[in-house]
Amino acid sequence: MNKLLVINGSPRKNGRTKELAKYISKTYDTDLIDLSELNLPVFNGEDAQDDLQSVITLKQSVLHADAIILTSPDYHGGMSGALKNALDFLDSSYFKNKPVSLLAVCGGGKGGVNPLNQMRIVARALYANVLPKQLVLDPSNFDSKNKSIVDSSALSISEMIRELKIHSKISKQLLAEEAWE
Repeated sequence: MNKLLVINGSPRKNGRTKELAKYISKTYDTDLIDLSELNLPVFNGEDAQDDLQSVITLKQSVLHADAIILTSPDYHGGMSGALKNALDFLDSSYFKNKPVSLLAVCGGGKGGVNPLNQMRIVARALYANVLPKQLVLDPSNFDSKNKSIVDSSALSISEMIRELKIHSKISKQLLAEEAWE
């Protein structure tokens, strides 16, 4: 069984990125780290931060996941500071052999690509296996009345989750085979 983790990279309590992360978590029965609720301190590199419950929760959730979904709003052409801050608490051991999918939420128009690129760069620096398929959702992709995702976008998300699960399963199989060699 694949244990998936979605990280809501938005600090907003009622934003579309949170709606997206909650939709994915509920629809695909994933664990959820919600950075609008976790209350992480600003990363300073000091060992004392490792003892904080919010940091422990983040680290344990990522460590025990088989695959990770990162979501971020587009804030002035970049990923959220909240997500970058959370990723700064982690090192490559948390992402080793784990596939990662990326989704950005923007206000419309041309947004979303830069946050995806930034998430990809940071995740690759953590040695995550970032998958090529990535998605940008804008307001037209959301059903705000029902706090859900429109059908066409739900299908794209489903395809992404399917690909993530396939890569996770292959990774786990290859690691198991290596253990027998």
